[in-house]
Amino acid sequence: MSAAGAIVRMRAVVGLALAQLRRSPGRTVLTVCAVTLAVLSVTVLASLGIGVVEKGEQGLDSADRDIWISRDPVDPSASGSENPIVGAHGMAAELTAREDIESAAPIAMYDIYIGTNESDLRRRPAVGVQETHEGFDFRSGEGFRVDREAALSPPPAEPRTGEIVLDPRTAAALNVSVGDTVHIGTSRQTASSYEFTVVGTSSYYSQYLGSPAMTVPLGDLQAVAGTSGTDRATFVTADVTADADRDVVADELGAAYPTYEVRTSDEQVQGMLEERTVVLASGATLVGLAIVGGVILTANLFALVAHQQREELAALRAVGLSRRVLAGTIGAQGLIIGLSGGLAGLAMTPLVVLGLNRFSTAVLGFERLLRTPPEVYAGGFALALCVGTVVALVAGWRAGRYARIEHLEI
Repeated sequence: MSAAGAIVRMRAVVGLALAQLRRSPGRTVLTVCAVTLAVLSVTVLASLGIGVVEKGEQGLDSADRDIWISRDPVDPSASGSENPIVGAHGMAAELTAREDIESAAPIAMYDIYIGTNESDLRRRPAVGVQETHEGFDFRSGEGFRVDREAALSPPPAEPRTGEIVLDPRTAAALNVSVGDTVHIGTSRQTASSYEFTVVGTSSYYSQYLGSPAMTVPLGDLQAVAGTSGTDRATFVTADVTADADRDVVADELGAAYPTYEVRTSDEQVQGMLEERTVVLASGATLVGLAIVGGVILTANLFALVAHQQREELAALRAVGLSRRVLAGTIGAQGLIIGLSGGLAGLAMTPLVVLGLNRFSTAVLGFERLLRTPPEVYAGGFALALCVGTVVALVAGWRAGRYARIEHLEI
């Protein structure tokens, strides 16, 4: 067939497709809406799956520590009920004394009670650190910092700093702001003994623990928990010097502390994902379901479109049009509908993701849980355009087999 003939046939196919779409505007609109929903199912579920997998990795990256030392088992979801490292400040001092380590600091997690009075206490997770940093993204106020000498000394028996950073939701629930005081303790009985001043509000650790978390100077938190004598912590983290190889340093520390698990930041990310196989599986499953579900929905959609046009296709077949032209007509409809529905789905994706992220932040404490890299948009558009057109061509070809004159109503 000449190029001119091919162009004429293509124009005829597109003209027939547009005529069919204009003939049933209600069906066309519903089909476009269905494709839009299919695209949204792919983009939103894929965004959620990617966000679930990336959340733990982002948390460790933002901590900006080269080496993580722990003792199994460490259950990040236990809010610090397990603090297996004993003598954490002493270990940090030993690490800082090394020539290849710039600084080291322990991190501890506990569940404590907090409230403005002893009769109204709420149980919340608390994270003990030596200092806050810019990544905390404070909503109000600022953080705290422990001087270097105190950071490497054994923890005090009584709180020294008496400062606390609250999650904004906890601050709102307690009706407190920067400068107000709250009572904290590991039990309802001990909370009346410790009064802390609110110096800032931030949801930094809340988004990783999944509930409103507080941030407290480590020594103060250990004093409140009554573990100053054993100096317990969940992790001891370290930064290597600029001229040191962190993998080599990690291997040396592993040999020096054989009873502990020594990991680089990359290994820690991998280890946390392996320990939380459900999280990893959930993310991968969501992405897989998004793709498979979108393809199945699109296939059924265009099969239904072709079935509903069986009488029109039979009439066209009766006047001499070939099965190839009939398949091309349905395929052109798939291309037009897929393009319209795909663009509508992509345009709605940022709005839906924004709304779900706000819901996740307000209810779960996870900020930006849904992630939409360019690959998500590309996948959704490919589903609508490429898969939709191919499926429509196949459906049109199959429909052409049954488009016979006996299917026409007399």
